[in-house]
Amino acid sequence: MEVKDKKIGFVLTGSFCTFSKTIPKMKELIEKGAEVIPVMSYNSYSMDTKFGKASDFIEQIENITGKKIIHTIQDAEPIGPKKMTDIMVVAPCSRKYYVKTSI
Repeated sequence: MEVKDKKIGFVLTGSFCTFSKTIPKMKELIEKGAEVIPVMSYNSYSMDTKFGKASDFIEQIENITGKKIIHTIQDAEPIGPKKMTDIMVVAPCSRKYYVKTSI
């Protein structure tokens, strides 16, 4: 899939163990010419876990994307109605959620 000049909303949910693999994907998308808009769930934005500190993940993501992370419901609400993205990536996306949204 060609992502050059696409606006991609990249949502990180609370599966902290996957951050080390998913955050570099943001960089790959940017290197391919996409604009990545970072979004984090409340827990992923605010919780420290054995996989790392939230502040470290936030700093890394904001440095990669050059954008502040959308992390509140109020800030995320306009994404759909204002058509702020061409594509939304939810990472990780469990099989249960994927099946429900792809039917």
